[in-house]
Amino acid sequence: MGSTVCRAVHDAPDMELVAAVDPHHAGIDLHQLGVHGTQIQVAAKPSALADADVEVAVDFTVADAARDNLRWCAAEGVHAVVGTTGLAEEEVLDLAEMFGRGRANAVIAPNFAIGAVLMIRFAELAAPYFESAEVIELHHDQKADAPSGTAMTTAQRIAAASKEWAEDPTRTVAAEGARGGLVDGIPVHSVRLRGIVAHQEVLLGTTGQSLSIRHDSYDRASFMPGVLLAVRKVRETPGLTVGLDQLLGL
Repeated sequence: MGSTVCRAVHDAPDMELVAAVDPHHAGIDLHQLGVHGTQIQVAAKPSALADADVEVAVDFTVADAARDNLRWCAAEGVHAVVGTTGLAEEEVLDLAEMFGRGRANAVIAPNFAIGAVLMIRFAELAAPYFESAEVIELHHDQKADAPSGTAMTTAQRIAAASKEWAEDPTRTVAAEGARGGLVDGIPVHSVRLRGIVAHQEVLLGTTGQSLSIRHDSYDRASFMPGVLLAVRKVRETPGLTVGLDQLLGL
């Protein structure tokens, strides 16, 4: 994701890529990672962002790294666009306080694919008309957290949209976890499979009918329009914004 974001920013006519940070690739020229036409060398620490006079930092790391990165951005007045998942609810509240002090803004999104954002919204709109719902999310075999942030958000918003859900009829579970994990009462199933990127299906059912809402990302390039939208909008969107909905006017 890091090199894909760098390419997207570098290719955008209204943006300038000025720095890249990754301790695991420190010292490597970006062109070696497929970002051509730039002389930027990957740095080891976020301090390189200050040296480059960065206005907006994009974070696609892991939760442990993102915590420190975002504290640094808030303290240094650098706007942040965050695609890292796995942050706890209380951590997001802390970030809202940090970025609410006025020096910098942040956008955190569980998914930057605009189709995925619409999928969540469609499921939320449909929820009051159905009696049961389940979420199945499928990701590549390198994804560290489960369920995905997108699935968590989907289940939470479905649950908030309707309080009338049928009871789970299951009385005997032959294999622990077969019915998935519950997120606000909604079963969520996580698949980790080599060869895929990011996919999710929301299943809603009621008497005599069902509704399936599915989104598929076949390439990480699918996330880039949403990332670039957030980079353009974060400076004028005060405090912390969670999700792309507000930026898309949903």
